[in-house]
Amino acid sequence: MILRNYHTHSTYCDGKDNLEDIVKSAISQGFATIGFSGHSPLPNENWTMTSEGMKEYCKEVLVLKEKYRHKIEVLLGLEQDIFSEPPSENLDFIIGSVHGIKTPDGILYMDSTADILKAGIEKHFAGDALSLAEKYYELVGEIVNLTNADIIAHLDLLTKFDEKEENPLFDQSNPRYINAVTNAVKKLASAHKKPLFEINTGAIARGYRTTPYPSKAILKIIKDAGCDVVISSDCHDMRQLSCSFDEAVSLAESCGFERLAYLSQGKIEYEYI
Repeated sequence: MILRNYHTHSTYCDGKDNLEDIVKSAISQGFATIGFSGHSPLPNENWTMTSEGMKEYCKEVLVLKEKYRHKIEVLLGLEQDIFSEPPSENLDFIIGSVHGIKTPDGILYMDSTADILKAGIEKHFAGDALSLAEKYYELVGEIVNLTNADIIAHLDLLTKFDEKEENPLFDQSNPRYINAVTNAVKKLASAHKKPLFEINTGAIARGYRTTPYPSKAILKIIKDAGCDVVISSDCHDMRQLSCSFDEAVSLAESCGFERLAYLSQGKIEYEYI
């Protein structure tokens, strides 16, 4: 496959590397496109960009886009959380995401730690993990409406810790879980613009999973809804920029996808597997 990545974080949010070093690394690794997607600002969070930081981020990406235009396509994107204010900047693309759900105690994040998630299920959902899953996927179904996303990020993020749990938090074979996922995908597929769904290898790079998001079962639901997929590494460390891409392609093929989507010059193009 031609190497491209649209989900890339830098030191402007919770990534390890500065923007130009990432661009140089992408060039050295043979990437055709590097899309930056800093976390949209959220109040009182240190893993997102600040409002001022976001302005500087956009300026720097545009400088790098011009500086390296003969070597690599650099795109200005944003990972827009559903609870963030809408961006005012002119972006090349938006990745829409749900990282958490609102509770009386604030936002309960799906990807902080397994213990925090377990405690939240006990406190706010009377121990019923499927109730949390239903609430989470209800929000996922609104991503395009709330963020105008071109790409849907890590659709089943709430399962981040399950692979290493002796007793997984979520019964993904339960009809309630399957219905929640299916309804979310159908709603996204029928939104005012049909988004791409990412096959995200980020949790593999960070040691939480051995398989990408979404699960094989969910990818088949996405395929049945007539949607396309894009490969991303959700990169927080430039050494992992193409982490498990071959595995992601194989997973897509095993779920019946015959092509991968990619963004170029503001358009969606396709590469056949």
